[in-house]
Parts: sequence; C-alpha cells; structure tokens
Amino acid sequence: MFDVRPVETDYVQHRAAQFRAQVARRLDGSLTEEEFRPLRLMNGVYLQLHAYMLRVAIPYGTISPDQMRTLAHLAETYDKGYGHWTTRQNIQFNWPKLVDIPDMLDALAAVGMHAIQTSGNTIRNVTTDAFAGAAFDEVADPRPYAELLRSWSTDHAEFQFLPRKFKIAISSGAKDRAVIAAHDIGLRLIERGGKTGFEVWIGGGLGRTPLLGQVVRDFLPEEDLLPYVEAIIATYNLSGRRDNKYKARIKITVLERGLDTMRAEIEEEFKARRRDFHGADREALAIFKDRFRAPSFRNAPVDGFEAERAANAAFRSWTDTNLHPHRVDGYASVVVTFKAPGQTPGDASAEQMRLLADLAERYGHHDLRVMHDQNVALPHVHKSDLPALYAALKEAGLATANAGLTSDIIACPGMDYCALATARSIPIAEEIADHFRAAGLEEEIGNLNIRISGCINACGHHHLGHIGILGLDRAGVENYQITLGGDAYDIPAIGERAGAGFPAEEVVPAIDRLLRAYLEVREDASERFIDAYRRLGQAPFKAALYPAQADA
Repeated sequence: MFDVRPVETDYVQHRAAQFRAQVARRLDGSLTEEEFRPLRLMNGVYLQLHAYMLRVAIPYGTISPDQMRTLAHLAETYDKGYGHWTTRQNIQFNWPKLVDIPDMLDALAAVGMHAIQTSGNTIRNVTTDAFAGAAFDEVADPRPYAELLRSWSTDHAEFQFLPRKFKIAISSGAKDRAVIAAHDIGLRLIERGGKTGFEVWIGGGLGRTPLLGQVVRDFLPEEDLLPYVEAIIATYNLSGRRDNKYKARIKITVLERGLDTMRAEIEEEFKARRRDFHGADREALAIFKDRFRAPSFRNAPVDGFEAERAANAAFRSWTDTNLHPHRVDGYASVVVTFKAPGQTPGDASAEQMRLLADLAERYGHHDLRVMHDQNVALPHVHKSDLPALYAALKEAGLATANAGLTSDIIACPGMDYCALATARSIPIAEEIADHFRAAGLEEEIGNLNIRISGCINACGHHHLGHIGILGLDRAGVENYQITLGGDAYDIPAIGERAGAGFPAEEVVPAIDRLLRAYLEVREDASERFIDAYRRLGQAPFKAALYPAQADA
C-alpha cells in the first residue's frame, strides 16, 4: 500500500517542532489566545467547548496498521481513551491538553501523519470512496489522483488564505460514494473514447445555505487535472467574497456570479496556468499509480464462508449488511460500524483501533479505510477469512449488523463538545438507534440514511439524509427540525424541511410515526424510504409527523 513516509517525514517533523515553539510561547504568555489562534488552526488545533481538540489528517481515509496503532497510543496517552471518526475521513481527539499536543504531533510525524490543513481557510483533506481500489464498479482507483491533489495542496503558498475553507472529493464508481455534489470541487472519474478523465463539479456545500454543485466541465482529461483544479481555486481566490464569512464559500460565488461567468473565467485561467505545468505533475501521477499497486490477491475456496452463512443466522445477517462487492472473485470489502448499541456514533476506543490494526494485518492485506459515514472498512478480505474476522469483531463488540440501516447514523459532536453547537446530537442519535432496535423494526425498515447536526453549520450533513435532523436553540430550549428526501449518493438532493421543529423528547416519537407510516405506504420490502418519498411526495410523511394538523 502507499506510504508517504519516505518523502515527507522530515517535513512533518519540522512542522511539529515549529508548532512546539509556538505552543511554548502561548503557555508562557508571549502569545495571546487571539494571536495563537491562526497558528493553532494551521496545525489542526481547535478550541472546543471544554478543551482543545486535535484533528488528525488521514489522506483519503487510507491508513496502515502501524498508523492506526499510533492513533490508539494517542487516544490512551493524551485523551480519554478514544478518538472520533469524522465525515472528512479524519480523526479528532477531543480532550488533549495544549502542552501535550506537540508530543502528539511528534508521534504522528514518526509514522508519516500530521494535522496540517485540517483547519483554516485552505484546502482540507481530499476525500474519496472508502472502497477505492477494491470496488467492483470503479473506473480506476481514485487514490493516485487524490494523492496528487494532497501533495500539491499541502502548504501551497498561494492557497493558504482562501476566502473560506475548501473541500475536494473524488468518486470513481457507478454509484457516487464520495458525495461529490456537496463539495467545493467534486471530481467523477469517467472514461470517454478510451480516455480516462473527470466530470468536474463546482459550488456544492452545506451549512447555512445548502447547495448542490454544478458541472463546470463534462470531460477533463486526467493529464489536465492539476492545472484545472488550480485554475478553479485561483479564480475563486480572486472572486470569492471576503466581507462576510457566511457568504465566502465558492457555492455563494457561483450562485451570485453564475456558472457561465465562473466557467469562462476558469477556462481563461486554465489556459494561462496550463503553460506553467511542464510534466512534473504527470510524472508524479505515474509514480503514485505505481505505488498504489493492488495487493497479491489469493485464489482459495469459499466453501467455509457459505457453510457459516447457512449455519449462523447472526453471521448471515452481518454479511448481508456489512459487506460490499469486491472487484476480485472470492473477496469482499468489510464495513466495521462504530454504531453499536450504547456507543457514541463514530467513537473508537484505543483497544478497538488496535484490534482493527491486527485484523488488517491478519486478514486485510494491511489496509484500512476511514469512511465518510464515521465507520471503518477493510477493503480486501477473502471470504474464507470472514468467519474468523467476524468472530474477532463480535468478541470486541464491533460486529453490529447495521451498515446503512436506521442505527447507522451520522452525527456531529453537538453541544456535548462543540462551542458552535446549539443543541445535542449524540444523545438524540443514540435514542433513535435504541428505539428501533428495541422495536425490532431496523431490518424491516431496511436501507435508511439518518443524519443529525447540532447547529446550522451542518457538520452532521443533515441536509443529505433521507431523514435529516437539525438541532437549534429556541429561546433556550433545544428544538429539532426534520428534513425529508435528502440524498448524498444516488440522486443528489437537499432535504426539504417538513415543518415546525420538535422538542428533544418528541423527536423519537415523531421519527417512529414517520417510519411506521413508510412501512404502511411502501409498495413492497424492496422500496426504500427514499424511493417511497420520491414516488409519493412529502404529504403522507408530513401527515405522519404532524397528525394533529392532518386531522384538523
């Protein structure tokens, strides 16, 4: 698998030493918190509600077993024994002491990891499909392109002070699993006329003004990727608003100036910038493609896998929900969900991280992926190893068969951690999950994406949930709005607000009415909630949410 360490260890160690000196100046009072703020943000350090938070970069979600063990070490040495997976395929530590963060960065640097550009108005972690290099439906492995963008954008002098943060995602499958429509730049790998290239989207984003991206180029040859992306960001850097941070994202720039105007300016900038690229980017891409060679897959019988499925109902249920088709016969990609009963969604303990590292070495070709939905994937597991893998996960409480189901909820940290949050997210997510498990309805309901955010910044991506929940403060009381019909993957859509919000104690009963109504109106068990919503519209679901209004 790809390893950045031979190239960048010295650099990340230098950055860690630099930040150590900055922390020392903050602690001795030479820097005020306001003076320190831009320095810490450049190194992924936030000041949360109760403590500092360190966000560690995991480029395109790909992580090796020894790197995972380093995260486990940080969790138990400098935090409270756990970390939190994020929707940008990173990890956050919510309780470190400022004085310890330089030591954490040194430990990360020793295994080629860092926290550079996980914050600030710059290019954030480039994300992609967690099944990259394994997915049965992909055009090509998107990670070499993601690595090209990552290495180019890290400390790019021109783009360190953009109008606002900037996010890029790459999708390669027939089904988008990277949510490209909700990114500042979305790249879809495609083939046309025997050539590999990209469909380029710009202007997507959530938050206060949720907007889906638009196609600015329907086909960009792969050799033009870097100069074209540079042209987009340079155009935005000049034309994006800096007078109002709530209107500073490229989505607002595209909305206000129009896609055609932006396209013309980007194409003009592209012509000029392309002349400055003399092939080093294409040479780098060739190196990255070579380094991302597929592991040596083995050809072995899968009889034991089939026999265990026939004999063990719990194993069969787990394989039905938590496996993804692999491009190589006899293999599967495994989703390990961090949404077990009683577990904070997306939290991983040090013991769980070490187990994943061990299992990746034993069964998964030393490869792990942090997923957009706050889970972890082992992308390459031979089916004959799945019974043993499942047994090890079950013993550790990580074999919950719920990938893509009601309890597999994306949730931001909410008011339990975040200084920006106006309501809690985690307890609501836990209550919803527990309710439908106890009711025995989770499997019957089937595929359902629930997303919850604790404020309007939408870190829980509630706009893209089949059911989205937004927590707000209403005169000092937590109030939760529900949106319906959002979709991140199949047909990109922003959810529609259903009506007035609910107090915290009424959220679960409202969702219960909603999903029981869905079970009544769906055509058959194969019709998902989102499909029924598209077929019938909002009316029957709104009536279930607000029965008093429906009866009036």
